[in-house]
Amino acid sequence: MKKLMNILMLSCKRSSELIEKKLFSKLTVIEKIQLTMHTSMCDACKSWEKQSEDLDHSLKNHFHNHPPKDDSEQVSLSEEAKQAIIRKVEDQK
Repeated sequence: MKKLMNILMLSCKRSSELIEKKLFSKLTVIEKIQLTMHTSMCDACKSWEKQSEDLDHSLKNHFHNHPPKDDSEQVSLSEEAKQAIIRKVEDQK
């Protein structure tokens, strides 16, 4: 039972990582369960999840309603830079 609880219980740091991850990709079933359990008991992480979702929604809405006027306003990363960021995040786990 203790081993199961250790698997299911997250730190606030890991919880916040999963909150951000779910904005950009799908969580595994285990991650969803872990996050749900953690946010059901942790008001700070529940609040962070709501704030993060609100901020993401606001930014998407802003950029949808205010598209770049020309290519000089367009910001993008190379595929190599994106992969480097993903590797760096994965190494932090």
